[in-house]
Amino acid sequence: MPTECSAAQFEFAPVEGRQVVAAFDGGAITSDAGALLLGETDRAIRLTDRFAVCFIDARTPALVEHEVGTMVVQRVVGIVLGYEDLNDHDELRHDPVLAVLAGKLAAKRSDCAPLAGKSTLNRLELSRSELTRYHKVSHDAAAIETLFVDLFLQAHRRAPAQIILDLDATDDPLHGNQEGRFFHGYYDCHCYLPLYIFCSRHLLAAKLRRSNIDASAGAVEEIARIVAQMRHCWPKTRILLRADSGFAREALMAWCEVNRVDFLFGLAGNERLEQAIKTELMLASLDSMRTGKPARRFKDFTWSTLDSWSRNRRVVGKAEVTGGDANPRFVVTSLKPGEVGAQHLYEAIYCARGEMENRIKECQLDLFADRTSAATMRANQLRLWFASMAYVRLCALRRIGLAHTQFANATCGTIRLKLLKIGALVRISVRRIKLAMASACPWQDEFALAHVRLRNAAA
Repeated sequence: MPTECSAAQFEFAPVEGRQVVAAFDGGAITSDAGALLLGETDRAIRLTDRFAVCFIDARTPALVEHEVGTMVVQRVVGIVLGYEDLNDHDELRHDPVLAVLAGKLAAKRSDCAPLAGKSTLNRLELSRSELTRYHKVSHDAAAIETLFVDLFLQAHRRAPAQIILDLDATDDPLHGNQEGRFFHGYYDCHCYLPLYIFCSRHLLAAKLRRSNIDASAGAVEEIARIVAQMRHCWPKTRILLRADSGFAREALMAWCEVNRVDFLFGLAGNERLEQAIKTELMLASLDSMRTGKPARRFKDFTWSTLDSWSRNRRVVGKAEVTGGDANPRFVVTSLKPGEVGAQHLYEAIYCARGEMENRIKECQLDLFADRTSAATMRANQLRLWFASMAYVRLCALRRIGLAHTQFANATCGTIRLKLLKIGALVRISVRRIKLAMASACPWQDEFALAHVRLRNAAA
């Protein structure tokens, strides 16, 4: 007798004498139930409303189905959840969790989904500075840049005594004919050269730039804008700039000296600098031969270039010998010898700048900040800002909800995998929306703690 079967049911190998079958008949189920924490995070820092205000919407209100605020939520939350492409939103426009986060469960028109699809979101990303018949949504770049610093300032209950701003340039490889595409010899590819500015984990600026420029190009303007905004709220806070040798430029150092901003930059070595620490290199070599281990010594001295610097500045040289080979390194700083010694300056303060590279990796690898495949630099800059806002939201979740937990220092990718990608059955009734999350989720305690903290922060 033939076995009855259903075309929609799938049979698998039995386990302990029991049949294993599967079917797509579970109803409304989501794999992103943990994203509800992102909604509470947004209420705590009010990111969506403030970001949406940075856009100009000239569409006829009566004909608008998807408002800018809804589209901003879709794009930012979609990136946080790992959906890097606009194409993904043709399926996500029906997702119940994303609809809850956007505050829109049903469309106004019967022939439309609750959320925007790829075509509508594409018009948002390709917005132009001038409003036209075919481009009726634009964005205010200055307002977006200001928002990053405002969010940072408001994340502190009181003004800190001192902050360190880290600057770095990185490559954003390009594989098409995007505007501003140039070949960069160091990175050996066609790319953009975005400028990032962080303060600890806080993202303050993400500026997209062509790659046919010096690494420090535009740094003075960005720092001047950020410092002015900070000093308006924190007039007594001491500010230190920290960066590698690509930023040890006269223009930036002179600006810092005029505007009472300290700096600590790497300094590219040359024969004159190496000659200045020749004795220390010799002593380090003797130490290494005697102990059989790497050895290092430091020298604190005043130095200037032959023609590019306007004055003498404090330089710290590290004379290191590793495996019999000399490895000299140098930094230039405005900090006085009486404030901090040479060894502590280099090892504890300067070397800590490497942590910023982990933040850039989070933005690019976990949140797709390098997904700059649009034709124009303006559109790609907006894509970079969407990814940056996704980072800011996850950073706020980590800072407020996950402090002193095992996820307090977790990467954005780990937080997404452990706390946001939770399967749940969605039940929608007249009075409530219930998400029955997986009972086997191992991170329930962390989820519950983050929920309480975020609710209190938003109250």
